[in-house]
Amino acid sequence: MVRANTTRDYYEILNLERDVSEDEIKKAYRRAAMQWHPDRNPGIREEAEEKFKEVTEAYSVLIDPQKRAAYDRYGHAGLGAEPAGFDQSIFSDFSDIFGDFFGFEDLFGFGGQPGSRRRGNDIRYDLELSFEEAASGITTKIKVARQEGCEECRGSGARKGTELASCPTCHGRGQVRQQKGIFIMTRTCPKCRGAGQVVRDPCPECLGAGRVKRTRTIELKIPPGVNSGTRLRVAGEGDLGGDLYVVMHVKEHPFFERRDSNLFCSIPISFPQAVLGAALSIPTLNGSHRLKVPPGTQSGAVFRIKGKGFPNLKGGTGDLFVELNVDVPKRLTREQKHLLEQLRRTLSTENHPVEKSGLFNRIRDIIS
Repeated sequence: MVRANTTRDYYEILNLERDVSEDEIKKAYRRAAMQWHPDRNPGIREEAEEKFKEVTEAYSVLIDPQKRAAYDRYGHAGLGAEPAGFDQSIFSDFSDIFGDFFGFEDLFGFGGQPGSRRRGNDIRYDLELSFEEAASGITTKIKVARQEGCEECRGSGARKGTELASCPTCHGRGQVRQQKGIFIMTRTCPKCRGAGQVVRDPCPECLGAGRVKRTRTIELKIPPGVNSGTRLRVAGEGDLGGDLYVVMHVKEHPFFERRDSNLFCSIPISFPQAVLGAALSIPTLNGSHRLKVPPGTQSGAVFRIKGKGFPNLKGGTGDLFVELNVDVPKRLTREQKHLLEQLRRTLSTENHPVEKSGLFNRIRDIIS
């Protein structure tokens, strides 16, 4: 344990108020530690070492609820006869502070205990679904190539009937010690990668790796309502016990447009249908729906059909919104033209919103 022997106020050292949260203490210590780390201050190394020990001592007290309470009440006297000092073990408790700072995670031995086996990597699988499959949900099977423990050597990497040898680099400890400035730190052994043992006679099946690559068929149940980008986690189906993440890619539909859980579509109707009203058969994802169009429906009118949209992963189903657009024919027969001329002559100004509003008269006055 390295001690700074400081009698300065710990809150003052870290530039903190007394009612700060634990998270604020961590942030303040990170800033101060980065500022005064000896490797960052080669020109004033001795001074930086003292400052670094001082801020670390302050942090070790303020981050501990019991020590902080005693210090707040009695000051340095509440911590006992000796100053709090700097205990290197605090780094193992707060690796989130130093995980990417000067490689402290490795230097202070956060890589696991000697002989422990690390969890395997997560893997990703991209699955393409049709619009209808995403809406209804499906059960499907996929083939995934992944790393598995070698069955021949049971993952040890050694030939069957032989034993592992103690690592000559770390002598079975799984870690090696290293002097770095004022600290004596440990890092994972590069020879055995923390296992503490090495293979003398490699397994012929995995060539000493302890793992082999195999393709497995996995059954998946895709729930209704997934969207492109939705991830399905399958625990333990990745490399060596890691997880498998299945990422969905849903194809677009030629007729429906999806917005969250609602669907939108556009339906053409004839002029007589819009004027006189009609009953239309509207396609949905699960059959058809009869929509009653009232007389006098304007082009662009939108009708909402409840519960005929897209399923929601959290439950329920969205709505279907149908936009009706009057289809104006580009070609007419002589009889059709004659009938429309008769209709136009019979329509009064009450049937023409433009004329009824007075705009027709104003335009006529301008051009006359």
